[in-house]
Amino acid sequence: MEIQYVKAFTDNYIWIIEDENDVIVVDPGESQPVFDYLEHTNKNMVGILLTHKHADHVEGVKELKESYPQALVIGPSEVEKYCDRIVEHGDCFELMNHSFQVLSTPGHTANHVSYLKGEALFCGDALFSGGCGRVFTDDYYAQFETLKIFAQLPDEMKVYAGHEYTEVNLEFALTIEPKNRSIKKYLDEVRQKRADHEATLPTTIGQERKINLFLRAKDLDEFRYLRQERDQFKG
Repeated sequence: MEIQYVKAFTDNYIWIIEDENDVIVVDPGESQPVFDYLEHTNKNMVGILLTHKHADHVEGVKELKESYPQALVIGPSEVEKYCDRIVEHGDCFELMNHSFQVLSTPGHTANHVSYLKGEALFCGDALFSGGCGRVFTDDYYAQFETLKIFAQLPDEMKVYAGHEYTEVNLEFALTIEPKNRSIKKYLDEVRQKRADHEATLPTTIGQERKINLFLRAKDLDEFRYLRQERDQFKG
């Protein structure tokens, strides 16, 4: 199994899970980058995994499904209109001869889910490198509990998030912890990658324990403060 990505919009990543000639696509906000990838690689799309309802993660589903009607679309109840199967926390399913586990990871949206496949976590907008998604639900408790779930995952777990926000997240983190050497060092590495037009993802849970203030928040009040400050940060 290999995991690739195609870019969408200005900073979205559409993750593509490959196994020989077949692929599963995660959060296709646009269809054309996926079509281009499938044509270039001569792959067959057998499934689509959706993490949440926002347009930049689902808008490509309809056109992709029209061209690949046999592909199984899986997601939470908030994207029911796109799905062949609805999943919730604790569900396991087989797709492309691989087993996936579903985690309920609300906060960014009410029914956001993430998918575990071995040492890979596909977490949509619930977790970013150096950050997490905006709490559009205003349910800070739910998002804080979601981060606690991620924090319990093993260090080697690779994090395939939905956006390239790492640099600005680390710039924000330094306004909170200006003397944090781990964050400073990692920001230098991230800036070099971006200058070389490289993705900063996937990250790992182990890396995030060092540099992600949200993942390290001690309690709900600290998390709420960090998230509200990040909402106002322009970079």
